[in-house]
Amino acid sequence: MKAVVYEKPYAVTVRDVDDPRIEHPNDVIVRVTSSAICGSDLHMYEGRTAAEPGIVFGHENLGVIEETGPGVVTLSKGDRVVMPFNVACGFCKNCLAGDTGFCLTVNPGFAGGAYGYVAMGPYTGGQAERLRVPFADFNCLKLPPGEEFETDFVLLADIFPTGYHGCELAEVSPGESVAVYGAGPVGLMAAYSALLRGAAKVFVVDRVPERLAKAEEIGAIPIDFSKDDPVRQIKDRTGGEGTDKGIDAVGYQAQGREAGHEEPAVVLNSLVDTVRPTGRLGVPGLYVPSDPGAPDEHAKRGQLLVSIGRMFEKGQRMGTGQCNVKRYNRQLRDLIIAGRARPSFVVSHELPLDQAPQAYEKFDKRVEGYTKVVLHPALAA
Repeated sequence: MKAVVYEKPYAVTVRDVDDPRIEHPNDVIVRVTSSAICGSDLHMYEGRTAAEPGIVFGHENLGVIEETGPGVVTLSKGDRVVMPFNVACGFCKNCLAGDTGFCLTVNPGFAGGAYGYVAMGPYTGGQAERLRVPFADFNCLKLPPGEEFETDFVLLADIFPTGYHGCELAEVSPGESVAVYGAGPVGLMAAYSALLRGAAKVFVVDRVPERLAKAEEIGAIPIDFSKDDPVRQIKDRTGGEGTDKGIDAVGYQAQGREAGHEEPAVVLNSLVDTVRPTGRLGVPGLYVPSDPGAPDEHAKRGQLLVSIGRMFEKGQRMGTGQCNVKRYNRQLRDLIIAGRARPSFVVSHELPLDQAPQAYEKFDKRVEGYTKVVLHPALAA
């Protein structure tokens, strides 16, 4: 089958790889109809992880079941399904507690597994024509048959639940004010989720005009941090108090006001300053224990200089960690079906699989309006 394969930093190719096969009675094989490129994929694409050449990318996957293992109970050939990016067993201590992003079974020696991602287990990615899904009864979420809501449903694999997770970590409640740092796909989903949860005022901080325009379209207040200190801009609009809640949707490659200059802790420290005393911070943005491309030796080891004293002084609380997608995806699916949510507003491009190399390059450079790309393996080039 054809798949998107990592070659070296800033280079992926589409080439033939082995077809997936049933390896365990609980597996299914899915014919992929949509697979999105995630901002997290760019970390590997840029060489900012330990990813080795040959890894097949893709953890945001939707498709139709082609084959089921003999132990599969609730799924059948022809079912349309979307898979959480988390590969989970469903029966370990963490899965039973709902913490499926930290499964203790699927990736021995590490809490959590995922498709097509470095250090997240032996699971081939879904930017390909087919995908093996383990523990399929647990990991597949059934969707209505057909093609309706395709670009909405594929976002249930990661960014829509992850944005919602940011709001859950920050405990966003109706009537509150929220600051979201980062207007990439996850940041836009966090802002959208905050509005769905009833937030009265949502600020979104970024410097890319197309992203800020998207934030404004959904009713958020855009804050361009290249023009002035974002903390000052937000406090000026909140009577000097700051927001009730804050969300970091940027992570470890955060940049300062000077373009191209990385400051790994700048968003965390800005949130501490932005959020009022006793407010809550949610951090779904990715941080890693090692970053070979970091700007200093401490950051290379995942050690950042965060204003913990200021945070303690303000009595703030912080929630972190990757999203437990299954905690939210069923309810978010039903919001889509009911017409209450349309997360596909972030999708800027739908492309055939063969155009993945160009899509990665443009998405990485934030050019030509590339905000979220969905690859369709069956789409003709």
